[in-house]
Amino acid sequence: MTLGIVGDNSVADRIRETAEDAGETVAHRPASDLLAENPETVVAVGESALLAVVREEVRAPVLPVAVGDGFGGVPEESAVRGVERLLAGEFDTTARTLLDVSVGDERVGPALADVTLVTTEPARISEYAVQSRGERVSRFRADGVVVSTPTGSHGYGRSAGGPLLEPATGVVAVVPVAPFAVDVDHWVLSTDDPVTLTVERDEGEVSLLLDDRAERTVRPHTPVEVTAGDPLTLVRVAESRPFFER
Repeated sequence: MTLGIVGDNSVADRIRETAEDAGETVAHRPASDLLAENPETVVAVGESALLAVVREEVRAPVLPVAVGDGFGGVPEESAVRGVERLLAGEFDTTARTLLDVSVGDERVGPALADVTLVTTEPARISEYAVQSRGERVSRFRADGVVVSTPTGSHGYGRSAGGPLLEPATGVVAVVPVAPFAVDVDHWVLSTDDPVTLTVERDEGEVSLLLDDRAERTVRPHTPVEVTAGDPLTLVRVAESRPFFER
């Protein structure tokens, strides 16, 4: 097995030493360099490392370590034991939804947790619309709108009042961020068809964020299409956290 490791800290170093002591071939690189070496499995240490391998469109199974709620990772204190189980073949895999995002006719990239439209200037309001299956779901004024996968439903979407979504349910949560009205709904929408977001007014610059990164600005009435992409394969060992554990 060629084991890829992404992450720069003492935990990643201990994982590399464990794998090398077990006689494994190890590639410990930044995500942008690692995937060119076609590792059979990747250990991503830290949430930023996990999101980086997603941006690089990893196809190998990934064992997350020391990541946040909802990612199903191995806690930092159990990292070495979790990797020992991985190397011994004592693991299962599970699929997590990845979203594929385009603006107009231009593909922007994948997202594991959230797709967000938000006014670039803090606390500045704009107007947004949501469409699903060719039907307008709603139009509202807010600071922004977030589309969360089940993985991301533990994070920004939940902070904005959205629900937790069980993995493998084929849905996303769409939640307005700081809406102007008090009676705005939240929606659980299928990923069988694209979910489309638009900025409805030219009142201020609006940014598109995929997970933890601002990707670009979005002009009014330009469709932001969110579809289900190829899923991410996560490795689960006995030390992996349950999905609903917080």
